[in-house]
Amino acid sequence: MEVLAYLIPISLILGSVGLIGFLYTVKSNQYDDPEGDARRILSDQYDDKPKPD
Repeated sequence: MEVLAYLIPISLILGSVGLIGFLYTVKSNQYDDPEGDARRILSDQYDDKPKPD
């Protein structure tokens, strides 16, 4: 039972870090292209060898 005194706070901290990371990605608009992927999948043009920058 002593282990729970360590595991519960660690799990709460890790859960908080995950939640903060998720909220950061939502606020930085990383999920704002819902149609771009759908159009790329249906496209017949493949870019297997992208040009280096």
